[in-house]
Amino acid sequence: MKCDSDIDSTPAFPKSGQAYGCFSDGADRTDCPVNLSGKERFAYEKREAALHKYEDAVRLYATTDMPVRLIAKECHVAESGLQAHLHRWHRPLMLARYGVALEGRNPEEVKLGSKRGQRHSTRKKYAPAVEACKSTGYIQFSISAIAREFDLNETGLGSQLRMYYPQVLEWREREKARLGITDNCRRGARKEFIEQYAPAVKMYRTSNKTIPEVAEECNVSPNGLSQHLRFYHRRLLVKKEAEREQAKQRRKKGLMSGNGRTRGPLPETVEKYSEALKLYRETDFDVKEIVRRTGISLSGFRFYLREWHRDLMLERRGGEAGGDEDWIDLNQSKRYSKAVANKYAAAIAKLKAGGRTTAAIASEYGFHPEVFRDYLHKHEPELAKGLGMKRDRNGKLTASKAEEKYGEALRLYETTSESLKSIAARLGLVYNSVGGYVRRHYPELIRKHEALVAKEREQETDL
Repeated sequence: MKCDSDIDSTPAFPKSGQAYGCFSDGADRTDCPVNLSGKERFAYEKREAALHKYEDAVRLYATTDMPVRLIAKECHVAESGLQAHLHRWHRPLMLARYGVALEGRNPEEVKLGSKRGQRHSTRKKYAPAVEACKSTGYIQFSISAIAREFDLNETGLGSQLRMYYPQVLEWREREKARLGITDNCRRGARKEFIEQYAPAVKMYRTSNKTIPEVAEECNVSPNGLSQHLRFYHRRLLVKKEAEREQAKQRRKKGLMSGNGRTRGPLPETVEKYSEALKLYRETDFDVKEIVRRTGISLSGFRFYLREWHRDLMLERRGGEAGGDEDWIDLNQSKRYSKAVANKYAAAIAKLKAGGRTTAAIASEYGFHPEVFRDYLHKHEPELAKGLGMKRDRNGKLTASKAEEKYGEALRLYETTSESLKSIAARLGLVYNSVGGYVRRHYPELIRKHEALVAKEREQETDL
């Protein structure tokens, strides 16, 4: 590996295997360290290809002050791709360009700016003028005069002070009043603007609507309302930002999301899947049949159902929607077709009424008996458990046919000393079956029978 001497090669992530600002000049770029898995080898080759693709652009970024847009155009690469490459593999160069000192910190943990905060480059640009505004040496000058002194935009400096340095403006007003050089001009929002934006500010404070939505409803400018809030209602914006951060953890339909909008599908999405959703709600077609009829994407419709209509999915699987279906793992619920459920509905109703066997009802409706029984065990377990069963004299559930079949054998086994094997042979029963039935359901008969046999042997011995 060779590194350009003008490029800082300090690696931000030591484990990444490639120093920042370095590039390989070997002809064969597919050579990679041994003992790598397929996934690691793919990542290594992809990284090497990216380093080779952007090496000229990185050199210009490190040795010049050209903006990324011009560098990308000069090197014939995509601006977004170059920005992503710099952010991932050359982060120390980005921090150095923006004047951010690492001070022993991991470059990955250093942020270039918050989502809605002041950028490092902007802070650096306005820093001398802000310091001048803080100084008593410039107290007699206006903000516009100070901006012209430092070759800055007058409105831009005023906006920066209102947004990020409001205490400087307050200090200047107090200091001017103390020195007796105040111009007696009123600062802050004008009365007419306060009245104009008052309904919008109230609505924004008491609802979950976004600034554009509030501006449209109150018939005011979105940009004007946004600037009014940033300048004069900073605490309200901070509060809303905290609410959005909390909303990211909820992700529930109907509540505010992380971007401030009410979480829900877009109107065009609702219109796209309206016909398919109607079929899903009112018919027993499966999802594949629905998308075939409506001509929409299968994966898209499945995602739409899981994201916005989990209650309908839960109802199709035999559950009840109670408002907490967003947290139910649908993968753990039963999966069956609504058409199959309707197919067996009448037969299941007859089974619940009683008096008929499963085989008889299956034959009546043209079902395969074993398939019907399997469906009952999966989706009607309580019903399947009680079919053809009755309580024996010990209170246990047992098959009614078995009780009738083995009833005489049980009576003889309990009241006589004849062996169960002899009883089974005489009554034409399978000994292993009747023996297993006795051991499972009437173990007390075994003790009674053994007592009868022992008593009979004692009588024979006495004789």
